[in-house]
Amino acid sequence: MKLRNLLIGLNGIKARGNLDVDIREIQNDSKNVNQGDMFVAIKGFVSDGHEYIQEAIEKGAIAIMVQEGCIDLSKVIIPNEITIIMLPDTREGLAICSTNFYDNPSKKFKLIGVTGTKGKTTTTFMIKEILEKAGKKVGLIGTIATYINGKRIEKNVRTTPESIELQKTFSEMVKQGVEYVVMEVSSQSLKLHRVDGCEFDICIFTNLTEDHISEKEHSDMNDYFKSKMKLFQMCKTGIVNVDDLYGTRIPEMFPDNEITTYGIDNYAKLIAKDITITNAYVDFRVKLGTRNERVKVGIPGRFSVYNSLAAILVAQQIGINSDVIKNALLEVRVPGRSEMVDNKLELPIMIDYAHSPESLQNILQATKAYTRGRVISVFGCGGDRDKAKRPTMGEISGKIADYTIITTDNPRTEKPEDIISQIEEGIKKTKGKYEVVVDRTKAIERAIKMANKNDIIVLAGKGHETYQEINNEKYPYDERVIIKEIIEAK
Repeated sequence: MKLRNLLIGLNGIKARGNLDVDIREIQNDSKNVNQGDMFVAIKGFVSDGHEYIQEAIEKGAIAIMVQEGCIDLSKVIIPNEITIIMLPDTREGLAICSTNFYDNPSKKFKLIGVTGTKGKTTTTFMIKEILEKAGKKVGLIGTIATYINGKRIEKNVRTTPESIELQKTFSEMVKQGVEYVVMEVSSQSLKLHRVDGCEFDICIFTNLTEDHISEKEHSDMNDYFKSKMKLFQMCKTGIVNVDDLYGTRIPEMFPDNEITTYGIDNYAKLIAKDITITNAYVDFRVKLGTRNERVKVGIPGRFSVYNSLAAILVAQQIGINSDVIKNALLEVRVPGRSEMVDNKLELPIMIDYAHSPESLQNILQATKAYTRGRVISVFGCGGDRDKAKRPTMGEISGKIADYTIITTDNPRTEKPEDIISQIEEGIKKTKGKYEVVVDRTKAIERAIKMANKNDIIVLAGKGHETYQEINNEKYPYDERVIIKEIIEAK
């Protein structure tokens, strides 16, 4: 594509050289540059792409995009035949150029964006399940992986990919006939222009709680919220949780947008009532079409009600009938997110990705609130990672769970026994009952043997992962398979 065509939609451009050169590919990593490419220099938090301009030119870049104020071009040797583009923000430049390069793919399907601190992954999977049940061709992009028409394509490094990867994925989805794409939109992706150029048809706000406040992310909650709200500036049709304190502000902030609300406690367009939560499911009454109906969801917890309401509103706006919505929500499972594992013993066994003190506390408190019997917590901590959290997580499990089995979780280059002993330091501060079973499979087996149908087993830490990392090697380890094998052998 001609360079000048890539630049359509960008403001504040300063250029030197030929804008009619043909660009083969756009790259933001100098290692990937080949002859005929344009290299976009990004000033990152750790490294600065402007330091790799020379390498990009040596590898064949014929155009270089730089950010104003990040480089003194008089001190860099750039051949005259190389075109230089200077912009106020090269992250924005990368996004818009990528959108143009792939011919604005998001215009060719309906794009649904979900933002918020919690619930993004589950909500996107619920919407995907409903759309697929309705016979639609669906793409999904999020924390766990990318899916195209029901096929898992790849594991994602980020919740929302870098703009060049995102537009390339969108383009592939267009080729495969995708009609709807549902994606998680992180605050960082909005702040760092990764989704600039995307044409969103529906946007969803789930909630906002304190998270991602750091030097490399957001300076405070206001900055965090403002970043989320960029999605509503890009999309006129919004769906908002008004039980959330920040969510209540959104309709007034965007009076020209078409915003539909949902909730449990506050007045909203769609309200869930008569909620029943068990250790295996949640059900509630809600208005579907012209009738009040009971909806059952195979993901327990109050948060599941909120996520379901958001998904229902999307489905209703698209025109999907009530029976399809109900069947999809009953069957939906999200890999590693409060994932209930069906088994012939009918034991409530949940797999969850909780691997931090906050996430472990949240999942154990949630299950404790609705479980009639015991909460049996099975978890470990990863090796070569934050050691300070280990005793904290031990203390959390000891205080909340009725019984804890401390075990192994991706020990990497550390000895599992050393990690476990640090977890024990915390649990010993509590009166919680616990035991140590180093082998994770035996730990799961122990939990299954001691549980009954009123209890719930929470296997925390691995979630959607299907491996165990030991001494820099990843060995196949899928807890769903492990559970099945243990139960089949009984």
